Amino acid sequence: MRTLITGFTGFVGSHLADYLLAQGGNEVFGLYRWRSRFENVSHLTDKVTMVEGDIADATAMNQIIQRVRPDRIYHLAAQSFVPTSWTSPNATLDVNVQGQINVFEAVRLAGLKTRIQIAGSSEEYGLVHPDEVPIREDNPLRPLSPYAVSKVTQDMLGYQYHQSYGLDVVRTRGFNHTGPRRGSVFVCSNFAYQIARIERGLQAPMLRVGNLEARRDFTDVRDMVRAYVAALDSGKSGEVYNICRGTSWSIQEVLDMLLAMSDAKVKVEKDPERMRPSDVLILEGSADKFKADTGWEPTIPFETTLREILEYWRKALDENSNPDPR
Repeated sequence: MRTLITGFTGFVGSHLADYLLAQGGNEVFGLYRWRSRFENVSHLTDKVTMVEGDIADATAMNQIIQRVRPDRIYHLAAQSFVPTSWTSPNATLDVNVQGQINVFEAVRLAGLKTRIQIAGSSEEYGLVHPDEVPIREDNPLRPLSPYAVSKVTQDMLGYQYHQSYGLDVVRTRGFNHTGPRRGSVFVCSNFAYQIARIERGLQAPMLRVGNLEARRDFTDVRDMVRAYVAALDSGKSGEVYNICRGTSWSIQEVLDMLLAMSDAKVKVEKDPERMRPSDVLILEGSADKFKADTGWEPTIPFETTLREILEYWRKALDENSNPDPR
């Protein structure tokens, strides 16, 4: 199985490569940009065929698809940080939307029967009313950020290319996922990073936070990548699936769980810079449709995930006082 991962050097891409290689039977190709950071995949560079290119470059994508001729593509490459989409909406839409079109067009023009997984997001649902929880795939899409708009567009392009050209696309709407290697700008990882820095005297005992009232449905990244593979193993072409645990925690609860794992005495301070112009109050989903078609179930408890994130940052700080300045 010739498998191409776009966004290979990222958080999810690195875990997906780990899983595919452990499964066996996969020749994995990892797409990266010249400016990509390789911390997440340093253990994989001799096991994966590295392919340099940018999804935003249509010519490059045509050449790469013709050369690799993948049986499967996991399309993960994106501008994936919601706050950045507020400051760079044009770049977010260009990378996420035009980049996906370039991937699709390259496959279509090459005449391949490639099966493609599109990594959508629960952010597509946006404004969710209390009586719409748990969120199912037929819930209205009311995106509340430029990032969410870009993901809705990717989702609909997946549907359109399947209907118009018969492209073998499976769309997934992943709810929040986290775990070791997650960049420090993302909420669970950021809290753990700050706690680890405070423990080592690298930061004053003040933990800065954003909106603590929002509720999110968290899944471990290792369960999420199993789901992505299950989507292409057993998912129906053209369909869209939620991937989630089906349980939500408030960000305050996440913070409390992480603080309980540390002896550090800290004060919590709300940071206006971490507040968004509009925020999604609750994302709690139902993966019943996905489970019925694939048999997938999440297996890693959220508390285990949080503990491993905290240990990841403790170890990273012991090796380098500033391991992730993002």
